[in-house]
Amino acid sequence: MNQAIEGVRWTIHDLEVLPENEWTRYEIINGELFVTRTPHRRHQQVCVKIARQLDVWSDASGLGETIVAPGVIFSQADSVIPDVVWVSRERLAQIEDEAGHLTGAPELVVEVLSPGKQNEFRDKEAKLKLYSVQGVREYWIVDRFTKQVEVYRREKAQLVLVATLLGDDEIASPLLPGFSCSIRFFFLNNSKIENISGNITAKK
Repeated sequence: MNQAIEGVRWTIHDLEVLPENEWTRYEIINGELFVTRTPHRRHQQVCVKIARQLDVWSDASGLGETIVAPGVIFSQADSVIPDVVWVSRERLAQIEDEAGHLTGAPELVVEVLSPGKQNEFRDKEAKLKLYSVQGVREYWIVDRFTKQVEVYRREKAQLVLVATLLGDDEIASPLLPGFSCSIRFFFLNNSKIENISGNITAKK
């Protein structure tokens, strides 16, 4: 379930009075409130698999941190919870506040699509624009239903689609030197995963 509450311009201070519920996620994009139920377990499993790939590389390279579902507060009217982010150690030191929130753009953001037109609008349009304006350098939109990944990279001050990956296509990034992974590992059932870490390369 995802609901955008229209007609009101929301800020991060308004979130303080909303009921706390572990099954509900609140995000604000350009003053619009999006209320989302906790995603399906398969959605969460894909997030974990993506984070695992990035985390193994991060540990090997020592270049940054992989964070699952961080709070990212860009402004009073823009506060979101991406599924996964990767941020360099230098950038993390600049943008992490005392509460552990990020107050600026991480280098890489990953969103896994949930079913429904409103969810697709949020991730493919509203968040794409937000991340582009705020300076995210790379954005992966992961579709667990079609098992594909859209890769957006910053070109001429905006995020543009540079690749749509399927099947055994390898995903790599100029942000992550030496990282390479078949996207099929994002979608495998746990029983089918063998030696995943052996399929990730990292160069210090």
